[in-house]
Amino acid sequence: MGRWEPNARGRLEQAALELFIERGFEQTTVTEIARRAGLTQRTFFRHFADKREVLFWGQGALQELFVSTVASAPDSAAPLDAVAAALEAAGAVLQERHESARQRQAIINANAELRERELIKLAALASAIAGALRQRGVSDPTASLTAEAGIAVFKIAFERWVNGTGQPDLPKVIRESLDELRAVTAGM
Repeated sequence: MGRWEPNARGRLEQAALELFIERGFEQTTVTEIARRAGLTQRTFFRHFADKREVLFWGQGALQELFVSTVASAPDSAAPLDAVAAALEAAGAVLQERHESARQRQAIINANAELRERELIKLAALASAIAGALRQRGVSDPTASLTAEAGIAVFKIAFERWVNGTGQPDLPKVIRESLDELRAVTAGM
């Protein structure tokens, strides 16, 4: 193995996804992931704290995208519209990774510990979005309620997208899910 290999993180992620699908998350070791990627364990640990992080490493960037999009929404935007813009921005980024997102979600769905981690990630996203809304002057409980509703829409739309046939447009699925939420709340 060479001292430096291009795209080590991507190769480790791909190797991990393949092994998790083939053998299961619990049965796969870091050594096996590194070997499959043609890298060392040391290189693995330069990029990921543990094998769970292979599935969750993009959380910080996703959270930053949500927060910055909410913050940059026009001052006149209603709280739900600011959150909708953030959901669509995230959807556009994830759209490029449909197959790996589908594989990742299948791995998470098959493991209780990973499902719990995914829920924690979603709760952290909701909290960050609520904070961004408060920075825009939205008071509680409106900020928290809007953020939680936005994450619920994102979760449902994402599930539809990864479980659907073909490759639908994730931002479109998000818009449709938001429209369903608006229809439900308008009828109350």
